[in-house]
Amino acid sequence: MSSICLDFRAANKAAINDLVHESKMTEPSKTKIGLIGAGWWATANHLPVLAARDDIDLASVCRLGADELQRVKSTFGFKEATEDYRELLETPGLKGVVVASPHTRHYEHALAALKRGLHVLCEKPLTTKAAEARELVEEADRQGPVQLMVPYGWHYSEFIQEAKRRMDDGAVGEIEFVMCHMASPVRSLLEGKKFLSTGGGAGENMFEPAADTWADPVIAGGGYALAQMSHSAGLAFWLTGLRAESVVALTSAPTSKVELYDSFTVRFAGGAIGSFSGAGALPDNRRFQLDVRVFGSEGTMTVDCDRARLEILRHDGNNFSMDLSPDAGEYHGGGPTANFADIVTGKSTTNWAPGWAGMRAVEMIDAAYRSVESGSTELV
Repeated sequence: MSSICLDFRAANKAAINDLVHESKMTEPSKTKIGLIGAGWWATANHLPVLAARDDIDLASVCRLGADELQRVKSTFGFKEATEDYRELLETPGLKGVVVASPHTRHYEHALAALKRGLHVLCEKPLTTKAAEARELVEEADRQGPVQLMVPYGWHYSEFIQEAKRRMDDGAVGEIEFVMCHMASPVRSLLEGKKFLSTGGGAGENMFEPAADTWADPVIAGGGYALAQMSHSAGLAFWLTGLRAESVVALTSAPTSKVELYDSFTVRFAGGAIGSFSGAGALPDNRRFQLDVRVFGSEGTMTVDCDRARLEILRHDGNNFSMDLSPDAGEYHGGGPTANFADIVTGKSTTNWAPGWAGMRAVEMIDAAYRSVESGSTELV
């Protein structure tokens, strides 16, 4: 073979190598995320959102049940699958973890991920105990730039974010009273019967919720307050920046082992007071009710999700009302997941559902449950 031919082949090979290298350099980089707890909501909401992104690498998934685990792995294209969350946390290059395990396991799983310096999106309720919630928030702070999120979908509505901006600007003055009400079509779920999805997710149901995850007092850690009021309370605390100081509460469980109805009276640090109510007994064909009203020295704010309303009434007459479509208050299930993906990939530093809001919700609910047991006012 002539030296000219050899030189041509060498040059051609070098050119091909350069093209391959250039192609690899121009491919979008992907950020590794793991998932702990791949049940109903994770597979109906979090995973469809993450799988649709070209900047996310679904690196490893963890859940109990070998057959179910392999089904999730193959459906969403995970590289690895395990029934041991510790093994998942060993995944090289992991940047973030979604925790969607049963309520009473959130603390263990989220803390282990935070201690690895990973961003964490932890399902609500953040934990079932106040001390555990505080420890998660403190650990995230210790880890520096690490973000701890709680997926509160209503925080991603345009009018809710506008309400937050106006509250931060002092729209009602010094806060004096807060009223927060939520009701949901989840009676069958809390009774441990057949589940009827209320929607709000990004995809189809792969699994139905295990009955004991929601209806067993030991496994669930509580009833409607943890299962649903953690949403409304998280919203109220996020909007106002308040922190509960003491709580006196009543609950009722007429047809279930966990409570269906909640009524809390709260005193906040600084002197404001408030009432939080919850009802898990709307008809299955109805959407959520969620209403937060804040009364202050300079006026009032109403945030109403089921009737899509944001209204500020001020004593100086400088009122505000936002023109909203009837569906503006729908739940944005995919909003927190997309926000989390943007954070772990470095596309955003804005956390619309910060862990501290979830912590303050848990602080109030924990004190409320203790109040039901003692029959007295309980300190947070």
